[in-house]
Amino acid sequence: MELHVADHPLIRHKVTVLRNKETPSPTFRQLVDELVTLLAYEATREVRVEPHTVQTPLTSATGTRIADPAPIIVPILRAGLGMLDGMTRLIPSAEVGFLGLKRDEETLEAITYANRLPDDLTGRQVFLIDPMLATGGSLIMAIEYVLQRGATDVTCVCLLAAPEGIEKVQEAVGERADVKVVVAQVDEKLNEQGYIVPGLGDAGDRLYGVIGD
Repeated sequence: MELHVADHPLIRHKVTVLRNKETPSPTFRQLVDELVTLLAYEATREVRVEPHTVQTPLTSATGTRIADPAPIIVPILRAGLGMLDGMTRLIPSAEVGFLGLKRDEETLEAITYANRLPDDLTGRQVFLIDPMLATGGSLIMAIEYVLQRGATDVTCVCLLAAPEGIEKVQEAVGERADVKVVVAQVDEKLNEQGYIVPGLGDAGDRLYGVIGD
């Protein structure tokens, strides 16, 4: 597994505003969208392309276009939805799948409650998006889902990560596939509740508000 921390002044600035507990949800959503667009630029650096010839006003020119089969973007519900527009803005030709995972607050294990992915992902570049890489349980489960369906090229895009989560993902993935994790910042640690410290709180609640059971 390869880890890439997208160290850029604009990214650091936006993360700082996201951390502020006084930042309201509308501003939080806008900043996440902007931040993901910056992260997507790094995450798609190795997106597959193929030669493509176009006619300019003067002559023909050969350039590149996104290769077939199209990449697939998979937000991990629900917080991952807040990152979707930032990714599709950069690669609008990508297809979108959905994976619903939630954390058992007692065991901290990920539980699947929704799955909308193609049965066969052979030859597809997969981009998994989830704001927080905390314990690593959700991301590991998502990676396992796409690997079981034939994917061998997986890029995970997260806003923040904890060292413990990075280590668990690395241990789980091993050398089985080409997996890359792109994050804005790596934080200090996890607390006893499995939240990233200093972090930014529950990303889903801050994006969409608190929803009771």
